[in-house]
Amino acid sequence: MAPLKVGDSLPDGVKFEWAPITDADPTACGRPQEYDASKEWAGKKVVLVSVPGAFTPGCQAYHLPPYIQKLSELKSKGVDVVAVIASNDSWVMNAWGKVNGVKGDDILFLSDTKTFFSKHYGWAAGMGDRNGRWAMVFDNGKVTYAENESNPGQVTVSGAEEVLAKL
Repeated sequence: MAPLKVGDSLPDGVKFEWAPITDADPTACGRPQEYDASKEWAGKKVVLVSVPGAFTPGCQAYHLPPYIQKLSELKSKGVDVVAVIASNDSWVMNAWGKVNGVKGDDILFLSDTKTFFSKHYGWAAGMGDRNGRWAMVFDNGKVTYAENESNPGQVTVSGAEEVLAKL
């Protein structure tokens, strides 16, 4: 399938796996559960960020930190949900959020292993099963921003600054 583009709708049946962050200990994790994005994101403004992998150098150093630092700015622009997806399992995604000081559902760390959203509706990285580095914004189920990094080693169009500028 082709990647979603501005004006497209969030498809029905988009699901991720999720281990909610319930404490700060990265060595402890709850049971993974299904996260029905099609249902949970209905009527909301959502920033969806895809990364090649949790704890990888570019994702850890350059991609995730600005989203954490600018979370209040994103919220002030009407964003209800910020979600980060990767092909890692939900336990790794949970630990990645905890190691970076994220609490509760401030930012959702979702495993893209259910409907393979990045592969079917976004962009793959071309590195095996890894997700691509990209960002989308959904407003009431419609795509209002969708950009893919031309070089997965860079964070430009998928970064927090660029997304904020487009809200």
